[in-house]
Amino acid sequence: MALSRCVKLNDGHLMPVLGLGTLVSEGVPKSKAGEATRVAIEVGYRHIDAAYVYENEEEVGSALREKIADGTVKREELFYTTKLWATFFRPELVRPALERSLKKLRLDYVDLFIIHVPITMKPGEELLPKDASGKVIFDTVDLRDTWAALEKCKDAGLTKSIGYKPVCNQVECHPYLNQSKLLEFCKSKDIVLVAYSALGSQRNSKWVEESNPYLLEDPVLNAIAKKHNRSPAQVALRYQLQRGVVVLAKSFNEQRIKENFQVFDFELPPEDMKTIDGLNQNLRYFKLLFAVDHPYYPYSEEY
Repeated sequence: MALSRCVKLNDGHLMPVLGLGTLVSEGVPKSKAGEATRVAIEVGYRHIDAAYVYENEEEVGSALREKIADGTVKREELFYTTKLWATFFRPELVRPALERSLKKLRLDYVDLFIIHVPITMKPGEELLPKDASGKVIFDTVDLRDTWAALEKCKDAGLTKSIGYKPVCNQVECHPYLNQSKLLEFCKSKDIVLVAYSALGSQRNSKWVEESNPYLLEDPVLNAIAKKHNRSPAQVALRYQLQRGVVVLAKSFNEQRIKENFQVFDFELPPEDMKTIDGLNQNLRYFKLLFAVDHPYYPYSEEY
């Protein structure tokens, strides 16, 4: 890993500042996640962001192992994140959940294991357990107990890093939701802010409202991109890197995967950074409205 393209976490491990997201859109075959991972590693990505709930860790793991086997990359050069899904928050379920991901990946360890959403749900095989009326069934677990179980996973060598003392906080972050206050807080505590949905959001009807605006069609973003002879996506990613944010870019298109990686050879001047700051609307694509009544619902507070 090129040190200039990494950030040092507060536990001493290095995290590449640009990663590939692997969530597959509705109707897209899981194999696309594997193909995108192969292309990304060939292009130079060393940070792969995944999750149990994406249901494609076998495909992603296969791609990782293939690129290790053919000599493109060494395992220690890769940074792989997976996430603990909300149905596995009871302390006794945490390690088995991670071991299940490792088995699918056929890896000995992951680099980062984080809590996916802070909303506890009924344990079981269903990803979104619902009652007869279609409401999600929640569970009552103290997240501090979940946390202690994550610490044991780290002690056992199954993951190099965990979210707390948070080495990082992965949140939705893009020019329409720039999280400036949260970013300031994280920096003050030596916590790295990791941005998902950094390019806006795909239209996944299960999670995102169809009526939301398309970030990459924003005229201001497009004008800045044109000025620098770059794509709006490259400008949105570069904006985050200059703020000290680690950024995840999800694409299953080979050309765009390559394009999104080309963000290290230009810089946005202060006036452009300020203009992009001005696009903030506190617009959240992923609102998790099904969980608004949950005591741990995260978006009721100012941060």
